[in-house]
Amino acid sequence: MVLPLEKLWDPKNRAAVLTASASMIVVIALVDWWTLPYVALGFLYLFPIMLAAGFLSRPTLLVLGVFCAVLSQTFSSLDSTWRVSRLIFEALALSGCGLFVSELLRNRRLSLETQQRLRALVETSPAAILTIAQNGSIELANHSAAELLAPASTNLLGQPVAAFLPELQKALQSGNEAQFRTSMQCEAHRDTGESFVAEVWFSTFKEGGTPKLAAIIGDVTEEQRASTSGRVAPDGKERPSLNSRQVAVLRLVFEGLSSQEIASRLEMTPSAVKNTLQQLFFKSGVNNRSQLVRVALERYRDLL
Repeated sequence: MVLPLEKLWDPKNRAAVLTASASMIVVIALVDWWTLPYVALGFLYLFPIMLAAGFLSRPTLLVLGVFCAVLSQTFSSLDSTWRVSRLIFEALALSGCGLFVSELLRNRRLSLETQQRLRALVETSPAAILTIAQNGSIELANHSAAELLAPASTNLLGQPVAAFLPELQKALQSGNEAQFRTSMQCEAHRDTGESFVAEVWFSTFKEGGTPKLAAIIGDVTEEQRASTSGRVAPDGKERPSLNSRQVAVLRLVFEGLSSQEIASRLEMTPSAVKNTLQQLFFKSGVNNRSQLVRVALERYRDLL
C-alpha cells in the first residue's frame, strides 16, 4: 500500500496533505454530529490520521489520536455506560495506526536514501563494480566497469555476465544457499573480443529473497604475465580426489575465510591449515587462493 502512494508524502506536499487531513477531520466530525442518533462514524478518523502520519512527529500523532477519539466519543450514538473505556481503546487504536504508518514511511525513506547514496558511491568509484541478477544479467554497472568490459559500447545493463565473466555466472548458479564472499582470478572478455586476466572480488546477497551477486573487477594481465612461473594447471578433464579435510578447507576458502578463521572453525592448528592449502594448491595446479577458487568453481562445484 505504501509503495504506490509514497509520492503523496513527498516533503513538497506537506502543507496540502496536512490541510486535507484537517479538513477530513472537520467533515467527519460534522457528519458524525449530524447523524448522531443513527450511526457512529468514529472509525473514519483513521484515514486523516494515516494521511498526516508522514509529516507529524510521534508526540503530535499521539495527541491527534486522542483528539479524534474524543470527537468520536462526543458524537457517538452508543450507550455511554462504558464511554471512558471506549475512549481509551479508541485513542490507542487511532494513535497506534498513525504511529505504524509513520514508521513504515520513515523506514522507506531511509531505505531510499541509503540506495541513492550507495548508487552515487558506485557510480563515482574508480573501481569496476557490477551487480548481477539471479538469471545472470547485469543489473548495475558503473562507468569504470563499462570502460573495462564494454569499451566499444559502454553499455552493460541487461547483458549476460557470462559473455564477459563466465566464472561469475558459475558462482551465482553454484547452488550454495549460504551467502559468501571470496575472490578469484579468471579469464575475462571485452566486447571487442579481447581477453584478459581479471582479479574478481565478489559476494552473494539476497534482495527480497532473490539471490544476487556483487563484484569488483580489476585487470591484472600485466601482473600475471610478470609473475608467471612454476606449475601449470591441469587441463580439467580429470580432477584429483580430495579427502574430507581438504574438502572442508576448500569450502571455507571459497567462503572467503582467512587461514586463522579456517583453523578456528575446523579446530585445526594454523600449520595444519597451511599444509592442507599447499596440498590443494598442488592437486589443483595453482599458486594462490584466488586461482584455487576458480578451480573450485570449475571442478569441485558439487563439493561446495
